[in-house]
Amino acid sequence: MGHVLRDLGIDRLPIEQRVTLVQEIWDSIAREVGLLPPTADEKQEIEGRMSEDDASPANVTTWDEIKRDAVERWK
Repeated sequence: MGHVLRDLGIDRLPIEQRVTLVQEIWDSIAREVGLLPPTADEKQEIEGRMSEDDASPANVTTWDEIKRDAVERWK
């Protein structure tokens, strides 16, 4: 077994708990890279942002403004 398994004590967990841990880790990776559908909270956030956009479609930030702002923050 790898050092990480021993260092974290994972190798001492019952098989069922290790399988659950692997599933949770995989789900977190898949969610982070966009392989899973959004969670209920993420859906709510998306819907809220879409509603804001529908209510004020002219209130936008151009890509040039976003890029300029990002460059200023990293100076």
